[in-house]
Amino acid sequence: MKLLVVDVGTSGVRAAVVTPDEGVIASIHREVLPDSPAPGMVEFDAAAMADAVLEVARGALAEVGGVDAVGIANQRASTIAWDRATGEPVGPGIGWQDLRTVIDCLTLAGEGLRVAPNLVATKAAHLIEAADPARTRDLCVGTVDSWVAWTLSNGALHVTDATNAALYGLRSDDQTAWNARALELLRLDEAVLPTVVDSIGVVGEATALDGAPPIAGILGDQQASLLGQGCVAPGQAKITFGTGGMLDVCLDERPAFATQGTGGTFPIVTRGVGGTPLWGLEAVMLAAGTNVEWLRDDLGIIDSAEHSHDVAAACESSDGVAYVPALLGLGTPTWDYGARGALLGLTRGSGRPQIVRAVLEGVAQRAADLVTAAETDADLAIGALRVDGGMTANPTFLQALADATGRSVEVSPEREATTIGAAHAAGLAVGAWSGDEEIAATWSPAQTVDPVGSFDRERWADTLRRAQEWFPDLSAISF
Repeated sequence: MKLLVVDVGTSGVRAAVVTPDEGVIASIHREVLPDSPAPGMVEFDAAAMADAVLEVARGALAEVGGVDAVGIANQRASTIAWDRATGEPVGPGIGWQDLRTVIDCLTLAGEGLRVAPNLVATKAAHLIEAADPARTRDLCVGTVDSWVAWTLSNGALHVTDATNAALYGLRSDDQTAWNARALELLRLDEAVLPTVVDSIGVVGEATALDGAPPIAGILGDQQASLLGQGCVAPGQAKITFGTGGMLDVCLDERPAFATQGTGGTFPIVTRGVGGTPLWGLEAVMLAAGTNVEWLRDDLGIIDSAEHSHDVAAACESSDGVAYVPALLGLGTPTWDYGARGALLGLTRGSGRPQIVRAVLEGVAQRAADLVTAAETDADLAIGALRVDGGMTANPTFLQALADATGRSVEVSPEREATTIGAAHAAGLAVGAWSGDEEIAATWSPAQTVDPVGSFDRERWADTLRRAQEWFPDLSAISF
């Protein structure tokens, strides 16, 4: 059985064909880069994204001859509005990182509605207000999964799955209905919103592709990565190290809190099955791989991301140099938007190796913060960590991660585990796999890295405090 996955990330679109026995047998990628027209604003060309989706999907199909089902994985909370009749976007897509609606969020908080600017709610309201202030047009709004499903179905489907719907900021706490009060405050009509569907199950046909294969699985990227690494049981967790770092852990019931726990984590829906949400928690590191990019692109002290391992390996320790990876502020557990990156403990003997090692170790220490926060809010112990993303190709980082968390680190054989997870979702719907037990059995790490040392976590907590509240006005903002 062959499964086509369309995976839309922040910087591009990938189509891959996956089989249960061979894994990825074909893959095509096209860049679709976001634009930043002003500080705090992130936009993308939704029409170009749709063109890229069709190009890579058709190209992958041409390589293999046909597929049995289609799965979709997507960057979450990025938002698009389009005309229902023409299918044309009515403005730029707004990226998940975009902060243009911060003031709107603070205003809504004063009216009793707590939403963050990285959720869909205020982005959708902004797009609809800009395109149709009188509310007379027949418009659709949705996340990237909605746009991909619309594109692949030639406009027959306006849907979003349960994992993406949970990040709209417009659903009831139990994720079973749209929140009428939120829609009223934002001047959003439910008719513009997509129908919420299961993550696993056939929702329609990809009639824009040869053979019109069924669209059978839809997952947000982090939930796809979770499933792609075989995490289906309570307490199983993964961290994806991309530009940021996302820890997701499976739970056996809905968290006791609706928006944010005391540890700074958020409830997520890991999958929607049979109309019922399955629950998890997410902890967020705002900058992970971004720090390595900073070393390469801005400081110029490494030639490539891969080079960071070679440079860091030239010293056995950072010799007291510590780095707080807060280039974009701090996420879980403190959510301090005014924190900033800090490089501490420098001496005349501190050189490239010590600085690069300190950066890698700082990201590892922040990952340990995420684990602690998730265990606190979930009230359960997390065992071995499963990891994917670009930074997992770095042996120095992996060892630092194992030492900082005090856990074995299991590395995904597929660096982009989102692709495998979306294939699992579609495959479960059409019988390629029988259920969770069979999905769990597919997990076979490329390598396991065990702790060989440890870090002084109390000293790290003190280091972290020194980077906080650098811009007090930003630090005071809470969503």
